[in-house]
Amino acid sequence: MRTARRYLAREIYRSCAVVLLALVGLFTFFALIEDLDNVGSKFTLLNLFYLQALQLPTRLYELLPIGLLIGAILALASLAQRNELVILRVSGVSGIKLLAMLWIITFPWVIGAFVLSEVVTPAAEIKYSEANLSLLGRAGGGRLNSGYWFKEEGSSGGNRIINISELKANGGVSDVTVYEFRADQELARLSRAKDGHFEQGMLVLTDVTETHVDDNALMALADAKAPTTPLTKMLHVEKRELATTLTSERLIARILTPERMSISVLLDYIDYLSSNHLQTERQIVALWRKLAYPFTLFVMITIAAPIGFMQTRRGGVGGKVFIGILLGVGFFMINQLALNVGMLGKWPPWVTALVPNLAALVLAFGGLILMENQHNARRVAQARWPWRKAAT
Repeated sequence: MRTARRYLAREIYRSCAVVLLALVGLFTFFALIEDLDNVGSKFTLLNLFYLQALQLPTRLYELLPIGLLIGAILALASLAQRNELVILRVSGVSGIKLLAMLWIITFPWVIGAFVLSEVVTPAAEIKYSEANLSLLGRAGGGRLNSGYWFKEEGSSGGNRIINISELKANGGVSDVTVYEFRADQELARLSRAKDGHFEQGMLVLTDVTETHVDDNALMALADAKAPTTPLTKMLHVEKRELATTLTSERLIARILTPERMSISVLLDYIDYLSSNHLQTERQIVALWRKLAYPFTLFVMITIAAPIGFMQTRRGGVGGKVFIGILLGVGFFMINQLALNVGMLGKWPPWVTALVPNLAALVLAFGGLILMENQHNARRVAQARWPWRKAAT
């Protein structure tokens, strides 16, 4: 069994690597063609290659399930065509045992996908967002043209809105604007700082210009009379410490879309949004989908099993690969449809993440059981409908 498993693993790994290389290369080529219009004196071809290289981990993560499905079908179909699967079956290895071997073979892919999702992809996405902004001037990730915006509760019972124009590589910030509101949503203070950094739950701002708004400013403006005293007062301070729930990690999380965050950063960001009474539906759905991603890989290998085990006389390797492509694209479309419909219908996040996978797993497992017992099913059908035997 160990020898057979190693042989299957070698064939499947080889086929999956070739398929993933082809898929990633194809999608990268299309992206290069699409962005060629941006090449000019300021944005060179080398810059374009650099941006596309930063996108490779994300593409690999997205294409891994389909690549595993097509590669496994290609490997299993080739083994079936050479009658090597028949030898395994004759030696006493049932279809269920073969499926268990395929699941064991999938574990290294799950570990690789976890490393890709938690380490490589978030780091590459951060660099891509900042490089895209500096090279093309486009706002990527959670950045608007005016910068990054955060809302949290203030110390005086009101709200505080923080605008950060640029995040630095060392976790610092620059060009920070802080709007502080009273409990009645009136502006109390406007602070502008050139630089800042986070230190033990504090946002330390340097070179700060503060504009204080008088408590009676709104009433004075409503009377339409010239005030006797200034309604605003401007001060310049070298340093100001502001208690905040923001951290450098949460700033980084703001750059990424929820699907690109690591699980630990996503959990922390959900906690931050919840504590500030902000919407978390998209982040929670993204968390469930990331947790379901390893299960998706097992579903893909399960779908590949009955297709690859089919006898060659029912269709060659090309036909099986074509069926695998159709199933992979169909599963991807159903998964995306479930996500969109679930978000609109406010379904529980686990439903949108797990139900398509469970449905595909049940159908694939049922197809494998049917193939395993096709001779018994044929005998039962001939006993129940004997005229069908005569017709054939």
